[in-house]
Amino acid sequence: MEPDLFTAAAEERQEKDPAGSPLAVRMRPRTLDEVVGQRHLLKQGSPLRRLVGEGAKGPAGPSSVILWGPPGTGKTTLAYVVSKATNKRFVELSAITAGVKEVRAVIDGARRATGGYGQETVLFLDEIHRFSKAQQDSLLPAVENRWVTLIAATTENPYFSVISPLLSRSLLLTLEPLTDDDIRDLLRRALSDERGLRDAVALPEDTEDHLLRIAGGDARRALTALEAAAGAALDQDESEISLATLEQTVDRAAVKYDRDGDQHYDVASALIKSIRGSDVDAALHYLARMIEAGEDPRFIARRLMISASEDIGLADPHALPTAVAAAQAVAMIGFPEAALTLSHATIALALAPKSNAATTAIGAALDDVRKGMAGPVPPHLRDGHYKGAAKLGHAQGYVYPHDLAEGIAEQQYAPDALKDREYYTPTRHGSEARYADAVEWTRKHLGRKRS
Repeated sequence: MEPDLFTAAAEERQEKDPAGSPLAVRMRPRTLDEVVGQRHLLKQGSPLRRLVGEGAKGPAGPSSVILWGPPGTGKTTLAYVVSKATNKRFVELSAITAGVKEVRAVIDGARRATGGYGQETVLFLDEIHRFSKAQQDSLLPAVENRWVTLIAATTENPYFSVISPLLSRSLLLTLEPLTDDDIRDLLRRALSDERGLRDAVALPEDTEDHLLRIAGGDARRALTALEAAAGAALDQDESEISLATLEQTVDRAAVKYDRDGDQHYDVASALIKSIRGSDVDAALHYLARMIEAGEDPRFIARRLMISASEDIGLADPHALPTAVAAAQAVAMIGFPEAALTLSHATIALALAPKSNAATTAIGAALDDVRKGMAGPVPPHLRDGHYKGAAKLGHAQGYVYPHDLAEGIAEQQYAPDALKDREYYTPTRHGSEARYADAVEWTRKHLGRKRS
């Protein structure tokens, strides 16, 4: 909502006495040049630069934007910078608490401000994915007519959570996870900056490394942990934040694990190989190490989805849906609850019957294609739904399998060069045994010669 007298007074007190605010709030960038990470979005002439008035002259005004990225990557920060750096009227709404009534009030106010004072309005809408289709529809006239410049933030894939008309009227800007170097710069700035800790304590390298693991690419989490640990150190009259103090403060042991080094890949590899080898206990051990080291839960979930197809396949057709469901749940809930979901999926995959037949099948098919073994699609399989197709011989002679009692027609599907090629060799492990029987039966009824 628009700032009222009480909000304005609170902001004024915050500026006069910044120590009363959380460190993450005090260290919010004041300009785009102070923003860490997201360099791909901050180039000269970028939409964000234009939103704050840099190079926005002439008839081509700044477009509305949708900021998509994981938590802690700076979506709210960027909106805050725009609010501080521009002379435009700035209104903030959260889709958690606002509805169509509030949106229409902002739009009406924006039209009055434009018509009466010539003042443009920037509307920051956080968590836009929580808006229903009808609620998002209410934004369309204002965005299309530029009564407001919309900055919408979301952690969900906007192609699934934002209506197409709104997407087409906005620029989609994807925020990348912050790197350890980005977080390190932020921590060091917070230690020395006048708005931050003012060099009250030092941060040794081993403690800094553990803070980076805890952060997991989330700037807000990093600054919150730093502030808590610094407070504990100062209470104990310590001149630096020791690793023990940090561990005690955040209640998290320092696991020896470099998320960007060899151990990152070694532990991830060991997790997958333990699942492949059906050792559920070893798999859970490596999963726990990754979780405790601050690994991105989405990375773990992606590895599990790959494992489900690569090492299990049709031996357990439920493995991939389980892994996909886990990935979706992890994206929505995050840690610490995501640990339960990842454990659920890891156990299911480790104990599932194994088959790499799907992996070897697509590998063999890709190998043939890359060797140039393709050829034209057989004429009877070509599209026959346009005028003149019959004259070209397209779709002529095609047998519709549903017209036959057994539901399968003895006709050629593959190009001539590959008509007798067999890629899929199923095992008889778990559920894949029935696929092995099905493959044998269908190939026989397709009239295929044995290779």
